[in-house]
Amino acid sequence: MPYRAYRYRFYPTPEQVVNLNRTFGCVRYVYNRSLRYRQDAWYERQESVSYPRNSVLLTEWKKEPERAWLNEVSSVPLQQSLRHLQTAYRNFFQGRAKYPNFKKKDGHQSAEYTTSAFKWDGVSLKLAKQAEPLAIRWSRRFTGKPSTVTVSRDPAGRYFVSLLVEEAAALLPAVNVAIGIDVGIKDVVVTSEGVASGNPRQTAKYATRLAKYQRRLARKQRGSNNRRKAKLKVARVHAKIADCRKDFTHKLTTALIRENQVICVENLAVKNMVKNLALAKSINDANWGELVRQLEYKAAWYGRTVVAIDRWFPSSKRCSCCGYTLAKLDLATRQWTCPECKTTHDRDVNAARNIKAAGLA
Repeated sequence: MPYRAYRYRFYPTPEQVVNLNRTFGCVRYVYNRSLRYRQDAWYERQESVSYPRNSVLLTEWKKEPERAWLNEVSSVPLQQSLRHLQTAYRNFFQGRAKYPNFKKKDGHQSAEYTTSAFKWDGVSLKLAKQAEPLAIRWSRRFTGKPSTVTVSRDPAGRYFVSLLVEEAAALLPAVNVAIGIDVGIKDVVVTSEGVASGNPRQTAKYATRLAKYQRRLARKQRGSNNRRKAKLKVARVHAKIADCRKDFTHKLTTALIRENQVICVENLAVKNMVKNLALAKSINDANWGELVRQLEYKAAWYGRTVVAIDRWFPSSKRCSCCGYTLAKLDLATRQWTCPECKTTHDRDVNAARNIKAAGLA
């Protein structure tokens, strides 16, 4: 049975804030010190440090008098941080990720608790080393018991809890509909049926407010309380943009999954496309990579099929009526007429139809 994560926002008490911030700091310290130890062991002695060896080192660090504060928080998140570091190294050596980085104090903070470090009674959640349950805003309910709980704090100062639950999603009724979609900047998605999703352009919408707070931040003295407050305001604007973009993408992908049995998309290399500095901000704002990722996992949940076609397929330059392929088609050209069959095409709709045909083939 697959696992699903349910994420909620919660509002900690002042005592819980102190405990969580201390936990985040200890997790970050253990992760960074372990990463530094592994790096030094390799470059100085060509020694590879395993997870069991790292776990023994953690026990030794907690016995140091100057590191006694490591014992003030639950030991489970500290142990989990070592597992996360081991996973990061495994992903790096297997070519799935870059080399692990050190965690920053001002960035996203998180701590993971396993079943031995939290209590769940079906209604409330209580973490180890805390006297009261978390005040969670339950936006939706789930069945089953969480296997792990991850508590996090974003740069905007908001607290979230994510519960991993073993749960299978109910399959949607089968529909005899297949579409192709072409992603773009003017419209995030254009379907083979000619339906355009539009683009809310969240970054441009909040650009003026963001620039104002960034100018104020640039004038503040480093290390001062005023700079910390100004930095928080900038982070809140970024969080607002990210939340709006995520909301639009989730609603769009859910609608596509519910209405179609087969969805054909292009296998785009978004990381390479954002190297174009003139289009990078617009491409990131359109959220193409996340859109395809959501389509894939939602399709697996609800019994749909997502087909990715070759990124080099000439979907825009190929006539969807007769198959004639243009030698060149500028990005500024939004409509063109086929020299062979004289059909006038909308660039995006034509591309979506070709993507559908290639995906079904």
